[in-house]
Amino acid sequence: MRIRTFVFILFAAALASAQSNNPVIAPGGITNGASFQAIPLTPGSLFSIFGSGLASQMASASSVPFSRSLGGVTVHFVNGSNTIDAPISYVQPGSGTSSQINAQVPWGLVPPGTSATVNVTVSNNGALSATTAVNIAPFSPGIFGFATASGTLAIAYTYQDGMFAWPANTVQGLTTHPAVPGSLVIAYATGLGAVDQPIADGAAPGAVLTSVTTPPVVTIGGVTAPVLFAGLQPQFPGVYQLNITIPTNAPAGNAVPIQIQVGGVTSPPTFTIAVQ
Repeated sequence: MRIRTFVFILFAAALASAQSNNPVIAPGGITNGASFQAIPLTPGSLFSIFGSGLASQMASASSVPFSRSLGGVTVHFVNGSNTIDAPISYVQPGSGTSSQINAQVPWGLVPPGTSATVNVTVSNNGALSATTAVNIAPFSPGIFGFATASGTLAIAYTYQDGMFAWPANTVQGLTTHPAVPGSLVIAYATGLGAVDQPIADGAAPGAVLTSVTTPPVVTIGGVTAPVLFAGLQPQFPGVYQLNITIPTNAPAGNAVPIQIQVGGVTSPPTFTIAVQ
């Protein structure tokens, strides 16, 4: 079971019994931490690694800033002669592709606005994985979501009452309802690129207000939505908050795609909200 890096609902973590001290990064196993797409990573964004034996125990970061080592696991980014370890929020043992690491791409891995190919290795209690090359780019937008049998719901809630903008009765014991056209919705993403205030690796902005330097375009069912704010979420490292007004002409339905486009890169259309 893939555990998402950012949650507002309690997810169950599946701990695989097979453990290994020989970490193996799966082919295509380095992904965007929200969409789980194997796309270029962006400085400051959250990412996940899937593989075998990436960790010997399950562990979660207990405080912010995140440490650069967790449960005996370290993730090394190597860019030429420069090596930077990633802040880590979660590690899980397992075999096949069930072992997982959730971490943040260091902000200063490459110069702002540039692209590069860097090498990644995982150390599990001193045992190193093979090197995996990964592309770094200024933008790699991904929306956080909650997977259901019928699709993936975007982590987005209505500002007025704090309820998720999902179909009614989506989750047992949780009140949800479609968003009303013209209302304000808060959505969460990663990979939106540089912000206008310096933030340390693994840290959250707290009381420091940050805004992205390249404004994103958000569409609801293909209709452009006004974005009132786009910047880092105050409490959780690597997570961006978007304050969006639902367009009055947005299509209605229980599975209306929500997408983010920034710097010519667009998040997948498989993340949806409900619109009244």
